[in-house]
Amino acid sequence: MKGIAPLFLGIFATFAFSWVGLALIPNYQIGHLDPQSDEEGTDIYPVPKSGMAERGRQIYAANGCMYCHSQQVRADYASSDIERKWGVRRSAPRDYIFERPALIGKTRMGPDLSNIGKRAPSADENAPPPASAGPAGSPTPAASPAANAPAAPPTSPATSPPASPAASPAQALAANAPAPAPTNATTAAVPPPSANSAATSATSADTVVGPSGAPIPYSAPWHHLHLYSPRTITQDSNMPAFRFLYEKRRVNGERAADALKLTGPDAPSDEWEIVPTYEARCLVAYLMSLDQSHPLTEAKSTTMAASSPAPATPPAPAKEEKK
Repeated sequence: MKGIAPLFLGIFATFAFSWVGLALIPNYQIGHLDPQSDEEGTDIYPVPKSGMAERGRQIYAANGCMYCHSQQVRADYASSDIERKWGVRRSAPRDYIFERPALIGKTRMGPDLSNIGKRAPSADENAPPPASAGPAGSPTPAASPAANAPAAPPTSPATSPPASPAASPAQALAANAPAPAPTNATTAAVPPPSANSAATSATSADTVVGPSGAPIPYSAPWHHLHLYSPRTITQDSNMPAFRFLYEKRRVNGERAADALKLTGPDAPSDEWEIVPTYEARCLVAYLMSLDQSHPLTEAKSTTMAASSPAPATPPAPAKEEKK
């Protein structure tokens, strides 16, 4: 009976020291972090996600995506995450101050998604071709007769016709003055583009399709195709297909702009199309918002620039490993 009091005191001290070390001290250190900003207060990181991205985060968690994908780039001295091009620096507590709870993940049966949004094609890669060039094989808009007419040779004072003797000096100067620049009224009188040029613009508007006809990796159409049919992107992928997030409907007139471009056995017939639902668009918006490449004072970045171009091929999936 004399040893019961020390036993209970020892148990209480164990739990008390554990709570202080694992809960109280970490909350004191990182529990009140604010976004980082520069001296002007313009470059703020992180910022809250948009409404669609926040809704996509809930869909991401509801479908158990964090059981196979992590969102934590570990330091280079502890792992090879940075060498795998999963990030330019390690993840820091400041990256998760707007996430409740933080979807760090438990295992990695697929690549880390901390910077999946950074791998999206840049604005330069998405830029449409010049309107005069047009896609290969597409008809070029017919030039107007005025454009094909030979340009009039410039006139010089030596070759310009002399003014009449009765003309005043002001009239003589006006005769040799250059023509005035076209005004807005003149520009508004230009006829609208032809049907061929409109078709060329509509074709070049699909800026997320590469030369081979497949979506550019990590673009929005690429994510939708990956979610609907993962083995279309990676043949040996073990990711389940999230086809319940997409709707199969009959084509009414023209096909929808966001209809999936499927090939092979997954492709529907000509009178049907597969379009993403609102939940699918929110999930893709969340994936494309994941970006931890912003420099932080407490996390040293690697020599690779944060604005480096996206890799041509997806990173190799990691083997299952527990943290």
